[in-house]
Amino acid sequence: MEEIGIALKEARENIGLSIEEAASDLKVKPSQIESIEEGNKEQFKDVFALKYFIRDYAKYLGLNYEDIIDEFNEYLFDYTSKISLDDIKRAKKQIEKKEEKQDRIASPYTIERERKWSIPPFMIYLVMIVASACAIWYIVSLFHTEKPDEQENLVSYVEMNRGVTL
Repeated sequence: MEEIGIALKEARENIGLSIEEAASDLKVKPSQIESIEEGNKEQFKDVFALKYFIRDYAKYLGLNYEDIIDEFNEYLFDYTSKISLDDIKRAKKQIEKKEEKQDRIASPYTIERERKWSIPPFMIYLVMIVASACAIWYIVSLFHTEKPDEQENLVSYVEMNRGVTL
């Protein structure tokens, strides 16, 4: 990748273009051109976008872009052949999960919503039992009032009215 960057930088300098002029003509950021000329591919998220950017930059500089793309493909092959099989399997699983989510039919009945918080079912049952017990206790206490004996009522009535004459 560094060899490609060096070739592009030398071609730009031989023409007498500055990075800013090339960036303006190609409608890209100057930092992208600097990254390519330094061989820094990390600024580009997509390898295919990087490949087409290199192709367009080589065309712009009047270089044989097919040779440069072939060299980039060789670099890419060498780079990807160093990726472990475990990394490839993990990436494949992640892609399959994303595709599986996208393939589902989205309707109000099939959409899976994430719960921000949830109450365990046993807590709901516990609250219902306690509320029912309280309601039953209240109803029973309304109908079950102790009635004093009639004699006690009579005695209390006499005691209250002592000393009262008619």
